[in-house]
Amino acid sequence: MNLQSLPTLALEAEKCRELIRQETHTGPTAGLAAGYVQANLMILPKDWADEFLLFCQRNPKPCPLLAVTEPGQFQVPTLGGSIDLRTDFPRYRVWQNGELSTEPLNIEDVWRDDLVSFLIGCSFSFEEALLADGIDVRHISAGVNVPMYRSSIQTQGTQRLSGPLVVSMRPMRAADAIRAIQITSRFPSVHGAPVHIGDPALIGIADLHQPDYGDAVPVGPDELPVFWACGVTPQAVAAQAKPQFCITHAPGHMLITDLPNTRLAAL
Repeated sequence: MNLQSLPTLALEAEKCRELIRQETHTGPTAGLAAGYVQANLMILPKDWADEFLLFCQRNPKPCPLLAVTEPGQFQVPTLGGSIDLRTDFPRYRVWQNGELSTEPLNIEDVWRDDLVSFLIGCSFSFEEALLADGIDVRHISAGVNVPMYRSSIQTQGTQRLSGPLVVSMRPMRAADAIRAIQITSRFPSVHGAPVHIGDPALIGIADLHQPDYGDAVPVGPDELPVFWACGVTPQAVAAQAKPQFCITHAPGHMLITDLPNTRLAAL
């Protein structure tokens, strides 16, 4: 894609990133910058990078890769000419030996030349298509972060990387859930179709009111919980694998790219 052919789109995305870079906006990014792809983040030292790439290849639903950098590179020209991965997420998480250490607003002071960054597709991208079809996206209408849960579904592991599939949930009436399957199936680069609909206990979720990440949202008596694979999965995997050092985004706090959502539609 030639980003220069999209000056208006790039300008709007850059405005959002500038607010984040200046630490004016430090909250979740759901509903921001309509029309643009948002991305999850995993940053690992080079000696873990090849294995994480294999993990992503084995688990494309939670980890659909949008871009991978060279060691030490913090720019991603394929996703936006002005992107700086050290400053352009509203909030980060720094992990040491599998334990959450800090949640800074930028990572310039901990950046290293051996770090490889993985940008992973985000379900916020297909939410625009759901909204355009008249389907309520509850966390957006409620003004909160999307609820995310560690499920009993296991990822396909590598030698050092394995763990539970994290899922995001959106409540919908049955007819809307069917339509959501049709819509999101067109977006395999941002998690694609749901992995489960209905009884959360069947995938190991005991209480929808107690998400592991994000905020709880109300589920109406005529609604079904609909679950999608989530890009927070690598954080649950890192907590289990315990690499000495890694950096992720804070759940719900994504990178806004210059890539239009329409470019990710399969049909």
